[in-house]
Amino acid sequence: MSIYEASVPQLKKMLNNLEHWIDAAQGHAKKRGFDENTLANARLAPDQFAFARQVQTACDNAKFIVSRLAAKTPPSHPDTEQTLDELKQRVRTVVAYLDGFSAKDLEGADKRPIELPFLEGKVIYGRDYLNEFGLPNFYFHMVTAYAILRHNGVDLGKRDFIGAMTLHDR
Repeated sequence: MSIYEASVPQLKKMLNNLEHWIDAAQGHAKKRGFDENTLANARLAPDQFAFARQVQTACDNAKFIVSRLAAKTPPSHPDTEQTLDELKQRVRTVVAYLDGFSAKDLEGADKRPIELPFLEGKVIYGRDYLNEFGLPNFYFHMVTAYAILRHNGVDLGKRDFIGAMTLHDR
């Protein structure tokens, strides 16, 4: 599997799932009669990011992963989203950014040295970066965002997390 196949389609799929979770959160709030945007500030533990920051960080991770692999500068997002609608727009903006990448953009990325700000004097090669840091970090924030919504009663299940799968006839 190429670096592109292992990254861009999966990141986009999961971000689209995240938008679905936010839709479910909005429906849950409406059904229960509370301000949906209170969920933006919900968190699992006092020392963890709130839902809004989990979404922003997952989005940042997705754009950073692909940008670093393609040796491009990612767009800047100021993290000003405070409502669920604004968070959905952030997700859509990052998915649109990822749509701009092709497999050609990531050719050679598996062996491309990537510098990370916290690895002073060291580099990590693209494939290792993707598998050992990029995707695990992305999924950490995705799982935490999902768990915050579940903890707050939003009706989501494993299928909502996993999303659509590519199935084939035997």
